[in-house]
Amino acid sequence: MNEPAYQPLSDAEFRRFRGTDGYVASRALQDAVNVALALERPLLLKGEPGTGKTLLAHHIARALGLELIVWNVKSTTKARDGLYVYDTVQRLNDARFGDGDVRDIRRYIKLGPLGRAFASPQRVVLLIDEIDKADIEFPNDLLQELDEMRFVVLETGDEVRARERPVVVVTSNAEKELPDAFLRRCVFHYIDFPDEAQMRAIVDVHFPGLPEALLARALEVFFALREVPGLRKRPSTSELLDWIRVLLASGARLPDEATVAPDRVPFLGTLIKLQEDVDTLARRSSRPADVRTAGRRYFR
Repeated sequence: MNEPAYQPLSDAEFRRFRGTDGYVASRALQDAVNVALALERPLLLKGEPGTGKTLLAHHIARALGLELIVWNVKSTTKARDGLYVYDTVQRLNDARFGDGDVRDIRRYIKLGPLGRAFASPQRVVLLIDEIDKADIEFPNDLLQELDEMRFVVLETGDEVRARERPVVVVTSNAEKELPDAFLRRCVFHYIDFPDEAQMRAIVDVHFPGLPEALLARALEVFFALREVPGLRKRPSTSELLDWIRVLLASGARLPDEATVAPDRVPFLGTLIKLQEDVDTLARRSSRPADVRTAGRRYFR
């Protein structure tokens, strides 16, 4: 009897990423990472700000023992910037002031993040962070390079080809819709906001041994704030961690009940970042919106 052409991976081989001691990943998120690793396709992550999309790439690199290369995308970023840059200004300066051999164009070719990932002798993790900030054509301009894992430097004719296909993690805050052609090539995962049990686990990673009374009340206030209708920017996981850090540093105590009143939540500016959201909280709680003195009464 002939052996089947396809041999499935064992659970250990497939589940290469299970989170780290510094990153709590749900089973669904672990599966998305491992599917992307098995298929060698980019992992596209969406989710509201503060849910750990960018941080995940750092911990994938840590878990796999790989170098991390970060490409921070801006509104002015072009796809070619990620491949290489030809520094014509430096070459002109060298020609004027006689510093080095300007005939060697390769001296003035600087590889971008994608170029460095391809040129690396070992496999790396490449993070393309906030891809939706760039022009709508930006993702499409990367398709050929991400498919073929190679490109040619036009000025020299040199080919840069990946020896090892990098682990590509792409994050998006859903500011723009991404092209279908790009989406077809990705493994997609939406990171849901953590529920209370997951949030407890996340907080425990950063603040092991936090007193239960403080943790319970902090989470109660935090989730009460997130549930207020009409907030433009709800507090995120990273802001909760900052808030707990400042509560511990200051010795401030929380009110005896969950409240969204601006003058009763100490250091509200750590959680709420817009004045209109402060006003919304004030209307919901029928309390003044002035938070300049908030927190003073909470010091022991």
